[in-house]
Amino acid sequence: MKEFNPNYLDFEQPLLELEGKIKQINNNPDKTAKSDSVISKLNKEHENLTRKIFDNLTDWQISQLARHPLRPHTLDYIPNIFDSFTELHGDRMFGDDKAIVAGIGKIDEHNFFFIGHQKGRDAKEKVERNFGMPKPEGYRKALRIMKLAEKFHLPLITFIDTPGAYPGIDAESRNQSQAIAENLSIMSNLKTPIVSVIIGEGGSGGALAIGVADRLCMLQNSIYSVISPEGCASILWKDAKKASKAAEALCITSNKLKDFNLIDLIIPEPLGGAHRDLIAMSSSLKINIINMLKDLSELTTDQILYKRREKLESYGEYESQ
Repeated sequence: MKEFNPNYLDFEQPLLELEGKIKQINNNPDKTAKSDSVISKLNKEHENLTRKIFDNLTDWQISQLARHPLRPHTLDYIPNIFDSFTELHGDRMFGDDKAIVAGIGKIDEHNFFFIGHQKGRDAKEKVERNFGMPKPEGYRKALRIMKLAEKFHLPLITFIDTPGAYPGIDAESRNQSQAIAENLSIMSNLKTPIVSVIIGEGGSGGALAIGVADRLCMLQNSIYSVISPEGCASILWKDAKKASKAAEALCITSNKLKDFNLIDLIIPEPLGGAHRDLIAMSSSLKINIINMLKDLSELTTDQILYKRREKLESYGEYESQ
């Protein structure tokens, strides 16, 4: 019976056998020169198989990669990208929502305010972070950071990675929709540069509430959608198992969204996905963030606001009556 590893998606399972062989030879205390030759051959075979798999991913497979159990989250990137980061807590109204991480950071000479979703890694943290689904107090904490960015004339960076805003009764009772709507309104007119990066899932209003930006980019294997493929399939065909069909119809991948001019940039991931090489992914993300901040620093506030509004109003196709 073949080994099954829950940290590998179904289409990644063929890589397990090769990785097992490589690990077995490496752990053998009686390794010889011949062993090194075998390892080199297996590594090449592993690279070729990985490339074959990941060069031909379906939209549904990309959706799965965006939620990969080992995919880096916001708190994985912060220590690998930022030179310093001081977290700020609470919305000054209700409490501190740990699904949102926020504070002030620095990369090289660039100081900025930061907001990001955090899903959690193990069961305990996932519950603590509410699986990355913010409640109103999370979005109001984000709003507080937005206003601080504007007040101190510092750019705002956001990392998006959420299945969506929390739809529970307690969130609705504290006016979830109003909190999201206010963020959309404030971000649209915020008098400071905004850079947003979708690092995993960009789920509906939960993503939009920190995603109105001058530069909106996606990691190669992230997704951005009004609804999950499973949710869409359940509504349209009454069958969540048709999620793969829904993923194709929704056009939620970075390549398709770039074709529609809904995002500005696709940041390539290491072969096999961001989880395969956090350091390389962080380095690439850092370089792109710096470049975007430099580009935006050359614009006046009025130019930034004009271009942002022009960008927002360009979404969709309209015909005058």
